[in-house]
Amino acid sequence: MRLSLATNAAVAALIGFAVTLPLIFQAGTAIGASGGQIAMFVAVSCFAVAVESAFLSWRYKIPVVCAFSTAGLALIGASSGFTIAETAGALTATGLMITVTGLVRPFTTLVAKIPGGIAAGMLAGVLLPFVLAAARAGQAEPGLVLPLTLLYFAVRLWNGAYAILAVLAAGIAMTVFGGATLALPAPALPAFEIFVPELSLPSMIGIAVPLYLVTMASQNLPGLAVLRADGYTPPAGPLIAVTGMLSAVSGLFATITTNLAAITAAICTGPDTHPDPARRWVTGMWYALFYTLIGLFGVSLVAMVAVLPSALIALVVGLGLLNPLINATMIAMKDENERVPAMTTLIVTASGVAFFGIGSAFWGLVAGLAIFFSSRPVWRKLQ
Repeated sequence: MRLSLATNAAVAALIGFAVTLPLIFQAGTAIGASGGQIAMFVAVSCFAVAVESAFLSWRYKIPVVCAFSTAGLALIGASSGFTIAETAGALTATGLMITVTGLVRPFTTLVAKIPGGIAAGMLAGVLLPFVLAAARAGQAEPGLVLPLTLLYFAVRLWNGAYAILAVLAAGIAMTVFGGATLALPAPALPAFEIFVPELSLPSMIGIAVPLYLVTMASQNLPGLAVLRADGYTPPAGPLIAVTGMLSAVSGLFATITTNLAAITAAICTGPDTHPDPARRWVTGMWYALFYTLIGLFGVSLVAMVAVLPSALIALVVGLGLLNPLINATMIAMKDENERVPAMTTLIVTASGVAFFGIGSAFWGLVAGLAIFFSSRPVWRKLQ
């Protein structure tokens, strides 16, 4: 047993959660959830991640770590007009679609055929408004935002993995010294509430379809790639199916889809965790333990976030999504033949336009695919 198995898991869990907690808060607010319901979202998400990570790591003896769908939280946070019941229906449907994709091999292959530039363009379009909101927060509260932004880039020079944690910790300290009262987090489980899923065409097309595509293309598939890069041969179908099943269940609580981790997974899958690849799977168990503990503090964590300045929340969200935005934009622009449709997808998605109650992510995807397939015969694109 090496200490790094536990410490690397703790770092990955803290970084992943620090980035997503403000996003969960914003997404919950967008669908009209109460503070207690948002606390439930946090707890259910953490427990789902813990169960998936522990089971898959133990079952396949590889370091499988899971995470919230960051893109999905951004998608819901940017939406408007959807009720909690409609969101629950869309999230449950997304989980079922991911499950089917994992169980039926041709579907996994089909998702992999989606033009990478367009999928990345849709993801970048979803993330861009949040990064821009962080920049606007600097105008609203420069005394708070500008020093924290400088801190973020200074810490990145040393170790980018800790930059968001540093900003969040410093922001909380500045808020306390500014006179706000923050209660120390204490373990407290929220009241769990199952929603009757409401299936509506706008929520299915505006949330479920884009969420399914970005979760598969930008998180599950890269998550598998991270494992392969470290020498593992992950069983793609079962891993994806298990995350889909848990997501379908958590969707009944209107809780965001979970998936294979990509960025934070690299912290747990490499030789820094353990020199023996066959023993790194234990870090998945530690990772599950830390997410279970975080879930037990859900009520207090949400209560703490609720009293933080809105500019600080916007800054943490925007900076936390900066790297995913950069990566998505680079992928969108990588292939010269996909640049125009990918950029079209990005622009339409980021614009926030909505027709017939259906959000911009879907219309960005439609616009990008239309341009992509009109440029050459369809059969050539699918080869």
